Amino acid sequence: MEKKLDQQYWDERYHQQATGWDIGGISTPLKEYIDQLTDKNLAILIPGCGNAYEARYLLNKGFTNITVVDISPVLVESIAQSFSDITDNSLKLICDDFFNLQPGFDLVLEQTFFCALDPAMRNSYVRKMADILNPGGKLVGILFNRDFEGGPPFGGNVNEYLQLFAPFFEIQTMELCHNSIAPRAGSEVFIKAVVKK
Repeated sequence: MEKKLDQQYWDERYHQQATGWDIGGISTPLKEYIDQLTDKNLAILIPGCGNAYEARYLLNKGFTNITVVDISPVLVESIAQSFSDITDNSLKLICDDFFNLQPGFDLVLEQTFFCALDPAMRNSYVRKMADILNPGGKLVGILFNRDFEGGPPFGGNVNEYLQLFAPFFEIQTMELCHNSIAPRAGSEVFIKAVVKK
């Protein structure tokens, strides 16, 4: 039987504020990538969005079509309150399983969603990413380049990721991050991949 996302588990993590992955703001690699984008109308998805720091940064930069999704109602309610100042339609907040999303995105920003999934779900993740991206759409973000005891988070390495993504994506960049935050230096990989369609 295929594994599914566990809403109760993530609700409990947020209730207990057991969010060791939360760095308190947008990560440097994603910030610097976003700073290079010029099309403010891109349809951008942030899956497993956590506290949605990337969404706040995008909004502050004038992006107009951002979707964040998380399976935890506890978290989504908290995000809704923290983004109550957004009164236009530039931010869409969805409480659902990522795997239920419909196609229509130009860019997916990956930040600690992939590593939160059981490795048995990784093939499904890649297929779903390819499905929801528009032709020419990109998956951009950060993956761990290390192993962990137990999980989540679940680790991996560049060779594993290349094999995983290659059937559905043209890999433009898959390299060690040069601008990780200090505690993660040397243990993160930056990925930029264009969907094959």
